Amino acid sequence: MPLPAESHDAVVAATRHWLTEAVIGLNLCPFAKAVHAKGQIRYAVSEAVEMEAVLTDLEAELQTLVAADPEAVDTTLLILPHALGDFLDFNDCLFFADRLIKQLRLEGVVQIASFHPSYQFEGSAPDDIENYTNRAPCPILHLLREDSIERAVQAFPDAEDIYERNQATLRRIGLAGWNELMKR
Repeated sequence: MPLPAESHDAVVAATRHWLTEAVIGLNLCPFAKAVHAKGQIRYAVSEAVEMEAVLTDLEAELQTLVAADPEAVDTTLLILPHALGDFLDFNDCLFFADRLIKQLRLEGVVQIASFHPSYQFEGSAPDDIENYTNRAPCPILHLLREDSIERAVQAFPDAEDIYERNQATLRRIGLAGWNELMKR
């Protein structure tokens, strides 16, 4: 059943808010600001409830991204407001998403970054603030063009330091700061 327009719009608005306030606002991804400013991010809201339907939507979005002019659509956020709410199920889906990329012969062309409301890095406690570097309002599969990543990394020579810098930023603002950021 399709999402009502207001629900679709609310999901996109919450995602945009997270992107602008956290990802761009805290500079968690120094590459996000440019594609956001240029309007090159596609926000695709999936109506899927089950993993199989998520993978069907993922395949369609992968094909849409690859077919699009990178100047118009450089990256896609596939937002999953009704599916994969359990983080372990989401992780299972990532395995199948990677297999799908291989099946479509898109290795080296597109990669997927993952975000989830309950994201938890291996070896961390669920409430560790560092997990928030990958927490989003809904489960999200972020489809990235490999060419764009390469260009961004060349422009940002210390790309390997992003992970540690992000964790330090989140430790500095803490959970209270994160919650305040998300309320704005």
